[in-house]
Amino acid sequence: MKKLLALICLLLSVALLSSCVSAPPAESVDSSDDPSDDIELTLWAFPVGNWGNPTAVSAILTSFHKEHPNVHISVEYLNYDTGDERVNQAVLDGAAPDLILEGPERLVANWGEQGWMVDLSDLWESRQAGEIYDNIRAACRHSDGAYYEFPICMSAHCMAINYDMFRDAGALQYIDEETHTWTTDGFIQAVQALTAYGQKSAGIVYCKNQSGDQGTRALVTNLYSGSFTDDTHTSYTVDSEENKQALRLLYDLEGITFEPSLTSADAIDLFCKKETAMCFCWNASVDIQQTINNPDLDFEVFPMAFPTNGDAPELQGGIWGFGVFDNGSEARAEAAKTFIRYITENDAAYTKAVQTSSYWPVRDMDNIYQNDMLMTEYSIFTPYMGDYYQITPGWFQARTAWWQALAKIGAGTDISEAVKDFPSPD
Repeated sequence: MKKLLALICLLLSVALLSSCVSAPPAESVDSSDDPSDDIELTLWAFPVGNWGNPTAVSAILTSFHKEHPNVHISVEYLNYDTGDERVNQAVLDGAAPDLILEGPERLVANWGEQGWMVDLSDLWESRQAGEIYDNIRAACRHSDGAYYEFPICMSAHCMAINYDMFRDAGALQYIDEETHTWTTDGFIQAVQALTAYGQKSAGIVYCKNQSGDQGTRALVTNLYSGSFTDDTHTSYTVDSEENKQALRLLYDLEGITFEPSLTSADAIDLFCKKETAMCFCWNASVDIQQTINNPDLDFEVFPMAFPTNGDAPELQGGIWGFGVFDNGSEARAEAAKTFIRYITENDAAYTKAVQTSSYWPVRDMDNIYQNDMLMTEYSIFTPYMGDYYQITPGWFQARTAWWQALAKIGAGTDISEAVKDFPSPD
């Protein structure tokens, strides 16, 4: 019996010694690789629907933090009047955000082009990424092969009219209420009817800066089947005869004014105050926000495609998603990708993110707006989405040249003169 007890003790001693030898000393563990280390990230969000609403964004971040408690994200909310300048200055100051929410025209054609962004190609290997529409994928990819954006939502921008004002002026006859489309001739006649009715301002071509400039671009290019760039996105065609004809029409048409002192936000505000009969910067998200911000809005807002001379309208598409700035920290970049994966690879989180934007998914999936009459109404514009040309080289300079050209025209500069020196991508 004693021999048996001694043998057992010996075996236990050997086992204990073996476990001690196999365990590495505590000081040899590299804590910097510990995924439980807290990481502080910053997210800067342009007002993409309710992504500009702190309460809505906080709900998304809270859900993310429950699954990834070591990643803490603080948010700064930008606007389109000063956002570009804010980001550019932050980069120069070495204080760029980790994450940013916007579109390819900024993330790919501007900040990506300047070498400020992290390549997100590895995020495009997921099953969900494989379901993203090809044209959306192409817009997020730089010519160098890198993906500087991972998209979450898309929309087709449109315009809007004051339905009550059009009715009272006898101008409803010039629109197709079923398809929400109209012709260039119908647009001219509607403006003339509104002016005869006594409405001094039928519509405003805002051109204080580049905010919301997709509206004025689509207005001009649709009127006479013009284009903003060539098909291969290598050069700008702003000075085409079709575009100059459209600009001349707008300048000469009584009731339409060029306003270099007004931004798109100002134009939206004036429309909601019934000081103008139509607004050239509109979409579903704007409609929702204005309904919330203007509870006393007492007329029917009727969304419309831009008028054309007979062809199907080609609306300016919007794509929004996340980019990651290269701040020299691989750990922060990977944590930022973790957030993007959470948003885009979890169906519940993705649906919530898209619904927060008040836009539509960038991949084929079931209707996420069932029983939502407003979103159903705006879905009619999605098939009208035209070429996404905002990734043409030199896009940032082109956008600036556009609103400056509009301002010159409004000040009386000859139209051909105003657009002749439009910048080359070179």
